[in-house]
Amino acid sequence: MSRPCLLAALCGALLCAPGLLVALDICSRNPCHNGGLCEEISQEVRGDVFPSYTCTCLKGYAGNHCEMKCVEPLGMENGNIANSQITASSVRVTFLSLQHWAPELARLNRAGMVNAWTPSSNDENPWIQVNLLRRMWVTGVVTQGASRLASPEYLKAFKVAYSLNGHEFDFIHDVNKKHKEFVGNWNKNAVHVNLFETPVEAQYVRLYPTSCHTACTLRFELLGCELNGCTNPLGLKNNSIPDKQITASSSYKTWGLHLFSWNPSYAGSYSNDQWLQIFPGNWDNHSHKKNLFETPILARYVRILPVAWHNRIALRLELLGC
Repeated sequence: MSRPCLLAALCGALLCAPGLLVALDICSRNPCHNGGLCEEISQEVRGDVFPSYTCTCLKGYAGNHCEMKCVEPLGMENGNIANSQITASSVRVTFLSLQHWAPELARLNRAGMVNAWTPSSNDENPWIQVNLLRRMWVTGVVTQGASRLASPEYLKAFKVAYSLNGHEFDFIHDVNKKHKEFVGNWNKNAVHVNLFETPVEAQYVRLYPTSCHTACTLRFELLGCELNGCTNPLGLKNNSIPDKQITASSSYKTWGLHLFSWNPSYAGSYSNDQWLQIFPGNWDNHSHKKNLFETPILARYVRILPVAWHNRIALRLELLGC
């Protein structure tokens, strides 16, 4: 084998110079992590030397090489998904039109008398949809029923569709290439987890009830992760970023008093002082608000610049990255 061909093989290339033998099967290097299956999908050369291959990930993993464990709750239960992001085909209205079983109530483990979503009784093709506001890996769904007037109501089976634009939806398929019907619940309170065979890249996710007990009443959570997998806490909360690394333009002495202040919006800049954008901040003094950059930035210093606030500027934060 020629030296260039040997070097190419050591670097993981499949094809050597034209006319020479194959140096190395790309899948023999096992480029797929966490039990993922490597499959060569063609002999066409990608770029100038690399072949085409794909990693089929086990349930709960995502990424080009199945490198990301991807079963994090995406925000239905904890409120990171806002009410405005949750819509439905219809809503059941009961008790003299005073009870609205609206889509924003369909949060896992939500309590109360009216604590879930139910479609109208004359809705022949009901669905509930979540807009994640950005493309994410979605790997599963957790479902739960509820009760009305002490009567248990829940989904016994449902289908899942997803979309990148909110207009064109694809259903998740089973091994026979038919719309997969997921097993739902068996009572009103127990949670049931369904993990997809393959992660889907989606901004919009819809659940379509296909079989229900009494009524199609639902509380749920979506599971998944960010596309790039780079949203780990960097150390402000757990103190791995020491105090000496945190500075500010000034500080206000409150004598230990909580003044119910928060930042409605702020701006971000990083070490070379390039402007990013204005991000929405908090709406009270204890809830979390997560903002993710459309494009990750490479930085050593990160600065938060408040531009609007309630009463006084008061801030607790964590940086996300990898």
